[in-house]
Amino acid sequence: MLILRTLDDLRLWRRSIPLSASVGFAPTMGALHAGHMKLVEECRRENSITVVSIFVNPLQFGPNEDLARYPRPFEKDAALCEAAGVDAIYAPEPADFYAPDHATFVDVHGLDRHLCGAARPGHFRGVCTVVLKLFHAVRPHRAYFGKKDIQQALILKRMVSDLAVDVDMRLVDTVREPSGLALSSRNAYLTPDERARAIALNRGLSRARDAFANGERTANALIRIVQMEIETSEPTRIDYIEAVSQSKLEPIDKIEVPAVIAVAVFYGKTRLIDNVTLEKS
Repeated sequence: MLILRTLDDLRLWRRSIPLSASVGFAPTMGALHAGHMKLVEECRRENSITVVSIFVNPLQFGPNEDLARYPRPFEKDAALCEAAGVDAIYAPEPADFYAPDHATFVDVHGLDRHLCGAARPGHFRGVCTVVLKLFHAVRPHRAYFGKKDIQQALILKRMVSDLAVDVDMRLVDTVREPSGLALSSRNAYLTPDERARAIALNRGLSRARDAFANGERTANALIRIVQMEIETSEPTRIDYIEAVSQSKLEPIDKIEVPAVIAVAVFYGKTRLIDNVTLEKS
């Protein structure tokens, strides 16, 4: 397995790959867990070459967020990737990735007005900018993203469509702990008590999905089901619980189109997100 630290090294290696080989790509910020490894598994299954990027992107962190303390266990991450059969890791330093006078950014207007976009201004601008730059560098045929970050995944799909980026976007189901808690690098911040209480996110979303399957179509009723369940776990703060359309990520009153119920909740200082997708059968 190669570890590529600079853009020049990546480009040189990429030019050596035969045109007949398909390249799959999983962009990550490291602190890898089984959710990331599921992306790698799907990537390897569908492609000749698998590339993983490990880059804690400063552009997607707000001024009061956890950029400085975000976990960076690179040696452990590299060992996981090698064991999983990854062909190359691209792990640049921010100073190499962004020039000091970097002045070009990517915005997907509209889809970032709600959910995490409202709570974290500028976050998706940073996500879209880094992912588009990574796509240009890696030149993958397919790219893999988890559905846990559903707003991110749908915004990136729209960016790829609008800018005619020649990459096939693959969205992979959320991987969960046996308790139902969605895997996240930020779970490492949780105390044992917070982790036990945070199970309520998936419990509430599952009950809303069951209510939808039984015929409930009113968004507020489904949101209330999720809210009641989460409130029993005594979170530090509920950031949002919203029902939005999958196409525009805008709030809806009735579930008449493919939709998402998404949540962001604080347990202690840790902000967790989760979601459930709803589609009429």
